[in-house]
Amino acid sequence: MNFEFFIAKRIIGSKSYKSSVSAPIIKIGIIAIAIGIIVMLIAIATGLGLQQKIREKAVAFNGHVTISNFDSNVSNESEFPIDINQEFYPEFKSVEGVSHVQAIVNKFGVIRTETDFEGVVLKGVGSDYNWSYFKEFLIDGTLPKYSDGYSNDVLISQYLSDRLGFKVGDSFQMLFKKEDINTLPNIRKFNIVGIFNSGFLELDKTFMIGHIKQVQRLNKWDKNQVGSFEVFIEDYNHIEQKGIEIYKNTPSILNSITVRQKYASIFEWIEIFDKNIFGIIGIMILVAGINMITALLVLILERTQMIGVLKALGSSNWSIRKVFLYNATYLVIIGLIWGNIIGLGLLYIQKYFGVFPLDPSVYFVTQAPVYIKLSHIALLNLGTFLLCFLMLIVPSIVITKITPVKAIRFE
Repeated sequence: MNFEFFIAKRIIGSKSYKSSVSAPIIKIGIIAIAIGIIVMLIAIATGLGLQQKIREKAVAFNGHVTISNFDSNVSNESEFPIDINQEFYPEFKSVEGVSHVQAIVNKFGVIRTETDFEGVVLKGVGSDYNWSYFKEFLIDGTLPKYSDGYSNDVLISQYLSDRLGFKVGDSFQMLFKKEDINTLPNIRKFNIVGIFNSGFLELDKTFMIGHIKQVQRLNKWDKNQVGSFEVFIEDYNHIEQKGIEIYKNTPSILNSITVRQKYASIFEWIEIFDKNIFGIIGIMILVAGINMITALLVLILERTQMIGVLKALGSSNWSIRKVFLYNATYLVIIGLIWGNIIGLGLLYIQKYFGVFPLDPSVYFVTQAPVYIKLSHIALLNLGTFLLCFLMLIVPSIVITKITPVKAIRFE
C-alpha cells in the first residue's frame, strides 16, 4: 500500500471526516454523480429502445427493402403485377447479408358491418411470409397458416377490432372495387383468427393480413403474379449499403426502396434521439463534475493544516494532490455504484412491468421501451469516471499554492 493511498484511506475512515463541515457537501457530490448516472442510463436505454422498436415495427410491415414496379402510385395498393420468377426470389444470392425475401400483394377495400364501415389495405401473403415480428404483436387468437389452397382467415389489428367491435372467431364482409367503377364491387367474406397490436397506430390503422391468393383472384392475376417483394437483411446498420446493392442487382424495370426512405420523416425524427442522448450525457457529466470539484475544494480547505504538516515533513505537491484525488475518486465510485443500482433497477422494472405508458399516436409504442446493453453501461461508467477524474485534477492545483507556515497556523 503506497503512502498517499494509506492517508486517503485513513481520512475516509475517520469519524471526524463523516461529521465534518464538508460532509453535507460531499454527500451532495455523491448524490449528483448518482443522479447523473441514473438520468444518463435512462436516456440511453429508452432512447435506443424507442429507436429499435420503431424500426422493428416499420420493418415488420414493409421489410428492410421493398422491390416493386416503377410507377407513380403513392398508395399502399399493388396496381401492376410483377412476375414471381425472379433471380432474387426466393433467395437473394447475389447480395450478401440478405436473410429472407417474401412476395406480397396489397389491395385496398372497405370493411362493411351492419352499423359501420372502415377502409383498410388487405395485405396478401403466402407460405413464405416471415411471421417472426407478428408473434410479438399478437394479443389474441393465432397467426394464420396459409397453404396452396384458398384461405379466408385474416389477422386484424386491435384498432380495427375496437373500432368495429370485432373479436376472434367473427366473420365480416369486405368490398373491393372493380376496374369498371360502374359495376358492383367484389364482396369477400373473411374470418378473424387473430388480433395484433404493434403500437404503430399509423400502420395498425392501414393494414390487415390475409391470403395472397385472395388478392390475386380479386386482381384477376395468376399465381405467378405478385405486387412486390419484401427483403429482410441481417444487420439494420448496413441498410443503406444493402439497399444500393439490392437496387443494382434487380432488373432495370423494377425499383427498390429502403424502409428509411419510405418513412423518411419518422426515421429522421428518431435520429434526433441520438443528439438528445449526447446532450443529456454532457449536461449530467458537467453538473456531476462541478459538484465534485466543489466537494474537493471544500475538502482541501478543511484539511489545510494537514497539508501544511505533510509539506513540512517533506511531501511533494503531487504526492499530497494524489491523497485528495484518491479521496475524490472514492466518492465518484460510490456515486457510480448507487447510480447504477437505482438506474438499472428502474430500467428493469420498466422492461418487465411497463409501468410508464406512452401515447402510441405520438411515439408509435404503447410503453417506454428499454434496450440495455452491457457495453453501453460499461462505456458510460468508464467515460463518466475518467471525465470526472480529469475535471478534479485542475482544482487540486490549489494545494500547490498552500505554504507550510501559513497552513499550520490556519484555523
